[in-house]
Formats: sequence, C-alpha cells, structure tokens
Amino acid sequence: MSAEASAQPTPPDADAGPELRAALLDTMRAMGGAGLNVGSAGNASVRLPSPACMLITPSGLPAERCRPEDMAVVGADGNWRGLFAPSSEWQLHRDIYAAFPDAGAILHAHAPFATALACQRLDIPPFHYMIARFGGSTVRCARYATFGTQALSDAAVAALHQRSACLLANHGMVVFGRELQHALALAIEFETLCEQYWRTLQLGPPVLLSTEEMAEVIERFRWYGKPRG
Repeated sequence: MSAEASAQPTPPDADAGPELRAALLDTMRAMGGAGLNVGSAGNASVRLPSPACMLITPSGLPAERCRPEDMAVVGADGNWRGLFAPSSEWQLHRDIYAAFPDAGAILHAHAPFATALACQRLDIPPFHYMIARFGGSTVRCARYATFGTQALSDAAVAALHQRSACLLANHGMVVFGRELQHALALAIEFETLCEQYWRTLQLGPPVLLSTEEMAEVIERFRWYGKPRG
C-alpha cells in the first residue's frame, strides 16, 4: 500500500461526533501547553469503531489554528475524509491501533527531553521505578526511519512490544493510552522521566534498579491506575 493516505469516501458510519473532535483538538492544544510540542510538530489520534480506524489531527496545521471540524477520519485501508489531509504520521497511528488492542488514543510529540535522548538513540534503563508505568523495566528507542514511512511504523510497533511508550530515534516520542486524557497524562509523565534521566546523566551513569526490584514494581503496576473492572 502507498505511504500516502487516499482522499476517498469512508463509510458513512465511520464519522466522529463533534464532542470527540473537540476533545482531540483540546488534547493537541494541551500537548502544546505542557511543552510537548511547538507549532505544527507532533500529532494525536483517537480510535474509532470499525470500519473506521481513527480520528487524527490534520497535516501541517498548528493546533491554535485548527477547528474541531478540521480533524480527519482515516480508515484502516488509508482512505480518509476531512477538510484537510491527515497527519503525515497516520500510518504510524493506524499500525499501533492494529497491533495493540488496548490503545484507545495515541500521542506523538517532539518533546524536548524525549527528543534529546532519542537523538542519542538511547533506551531508558531502570534508573527510576516509574519506568514500569510504561510496561516494563526499560523504555526502548526505536531504530531510525524517515517520518511518515512504513519503516518508521514498523520500528515503533517493535519498540512498543509490551510497552505503552517509546522513543523514535532522531525524532521524538510515541505514547498510547486507554483514551485521550490517559494518553496525555502518560505523555507528560514520560517527558518528566526523560528530563529526570537527562539530568541524571549530567552527574554520571545512574545506579540502576535490579531485575528483581523492577519485577516487584512491574507486578504492583498491574493494578496501579487501572479502572475498576
């Protein structure tokens, strides 16, 4: 399939209501307010029921210039509907939704500290127990690939295996959550961890938690912050 989404009609029931469109725009603006993005960098999406795949922010428009109706609906086949083309990273979002059923919303940002670590192509080791918040004892850095390509999508999906966040080499971060608010909270928390790790490195290599210590934390995180079933 082409790396470019096609401007073809999506099924009538693939649309998203005004409240979800407004929530997605609010999330994108909140990413800027939290210092995760500047200008038109970064993107966000929310999963839609089949046969649609997602509602995603438009390509090349700063959040402050967007309106709720500017959000684009993209199908799993790459067909889209909207006033503007979807983000150039629509493929990345689509493939994460396909690979991870728990992903209800996805945020991609060029946040300062996450991007600094990504440009060093560093995995984040267990320097702090809150690394377990993202599913394991490390947060991986995906291999480098050009933005908007299938290669980048494949690299991100691999790095997100059993994780809810990863770095993209020489690029930024990707985080997914249950819904938009959850994904935003995780992205802010992840950027904070990236800053803490960056600052720790200024003092020298950190003392890392052991495999046993992280295993205990990961077990505790199985219920931490989860909705009651």
